[in-house]
Amino acid sequence: MENDPKLALSSRADQDIPPDTDVESEFWRDAPSIYLTSDCYGKYVPGHKSEVRSRWNPENLYFLFICPYEQLHLKPDPSFEAKTWGLWNWDVAEVFVGLIGDPIHHYKEFEMSPLGEWLDLSVDLHRPDKIADHSWQSGFKVAARIDSAANIWYGCMRIPYTALEQGPARSGNVLRVNFFRSQGPLPLELAWQAPQQESFHAPKRFGHLRLTL
Repeated sequence: MENDPKLALSSRADQDIPPDTDVESEFWRDAPSIYLTSDCYGKYVPGHKSEVRSRWNPENLYFLFICPYEQLHLKPDPSFEAKTWGLWNWDVAEVFVGLIGDPIHHYKEFEMSPLGEWLDLSVDLHRPDKIADHSWQSGFKVAARIDSAANIWYGCMRIPYTALEQGPARSGNVLRVNFFRSQGPLPLELAWQAPQQESFHAPKRFGHLRLTL
C-alpha cells in the first residue's frame, strides 16, 4: 500500500507548533513526503521537482512545500490579514482536501504564496462560482520564506482538523487530496496527481492521504 503512487502519508507529531519552514527541524526532518514532478497532463517538468511533507496531531494537519523556481511571479501589493482572492493568478502552492464520505464535488482548497499570502475556500463544483460558502473560514495559518540564493521557496500550512471533518485527527484516517503549485507569469504548473485538464479542479483524479503513527 505504501508503494501506491496515489497514496501520501502524514506522520503523527507529538507536539503542536506554529507553522515552520525549517526543513531541518526535528518536526520536519523525518516527515514522509511526496513529489510534484509533472504538469497537469502528466508530462515531466525538468528542474522543478517540488516536495510536500506532512504531519498531524489531533488538532492540526500540517503541510510543508519545498519549491525550486526559475522566476517568481508575486502579487505586487500583498495582503496578509485576510484572504487574497485570485491568489491562484500568482506563484502559489495549493492543497485540495475532501472527505471519503462526502460528495466528490465537495472539498476544501488551501492556497499559499511565497510571501505568505493565503486563501481558503469551501468548494462545490456544482455551483456557478465553485464556492459552497463565501463566509467559510478554516482558521488555517501559513508561514513562507524565499531562499533567493538557492532559488527555492518554502511554505508551511497548519490546518485545523475540525475545518476538514468533525472530531480529532486519528491514525488510520484517510482523506482525498491533491497538491499543486504554479510558477512564473506564463505559468508553469505542477500537479501530484495530474488532473488531465487545465483546471486543477478534477476531484476524480485526487489521490489519498493516510494519517499514520
